[in-house]
Amino acid sequence: MGETVVLIGFGEAGAAFAAGLIAAAATVSAYDRKTDDPATAGAKWADYGAAGIAGAASMAEALHAGRAVLSLVTADQAVAAASAAAPAIAPDALWFDMNSVGPDTKRAAAQAIEAAGGRYVDVAVMSPVLPARIAAPLLLSGPHAEAGAAMLGAIGFTRASVVPGPVGRASSIKMIRSVMVKGIEALTAECVLAADAAGVLDEVLVSLDASPPPPSWAARSDYNLDRMMVHGLRRAAEMEEVVKTLDALGTGSAMTRATVGRQRAIGEGGFVRPPAGLDEKLALLASRTGEAQAA
Repeated sequence: MGETVVLIGFGEAGAAFAAGLIAAAATVSAYDRKTDDPATAGAKWADYGAAGIAGAASMAEALHAGRAVLSLVTADQAVAAASAAAPAIAPDALWFDMNSVGPDTKRAAAQAIEAAGGRYVDVAVMSPVLPARIAAPLLLSGPHAEAGAAMLGAIGFTRASVVPGPVGRASSIKMIRSVMVKGIEALTAECVLAADAAGVLDEVLVSLDASPPPPSWAARSDYNLDRMMVHGLRRAAEMEEVVKTLDALGTGSAMTRATVGRQRAIGEGGFVRPPAGLDEKLALLASRTGEAQAA
């Protein structure tokens, strides 16, 4: 018989992981607070049955025999789930907080688990859970990350990696990466909606395809900051015209308005000759930001 794995929360992620965990010979049980509500309990119990796992009627029942607990709730419930679990968590049980929340939220949840004798692991899930399931790349941080990685490997996860550092470091990587990933999605929507409304969608997409392939993100970041430091004010003025264009089309300009502000803020630094290298640019921008806050 394999390890007993407890899933706290049974939505998309819980269902995605359950099948792989069972295939890896883990015994899986789950508790979802929707079973506490008569309006949603029936559907949730049906979900457990369809997944072939045991459902628990309470948090305490779910945690009774589990040494590996995966917290898979909605972001706004991450701390609440940890606090509710604390009185019932088994001593030394590993609480894998896989929720997409910021480092401060992870630290608050960790405090509740650690105070109760559990071992908290900050886990960042770095891809969609489908279709990857238990092959999804995971980053782990915190004092129990090594033990956590060993446990995740034992129950079937194949891509768990330790990021040295305290609770919050893994989640910082995921949250800050999302600035780019989700930001590009939002920019894409703003661009193609406007292009379609203006009747120039094909031409805009062709012009984007004509651009040279992007270099590494480090090189791209260095280049982009260089352009903004030298030409930010001019680019802000251009983007103000883009805002007018989008507003006239009525398709929305929230992302472009934010671009105006960011371009202007960096362009106002008066960087005639930015230093070479990404690290040097970041250090200079950080120092200017600190000076502005102190003023």
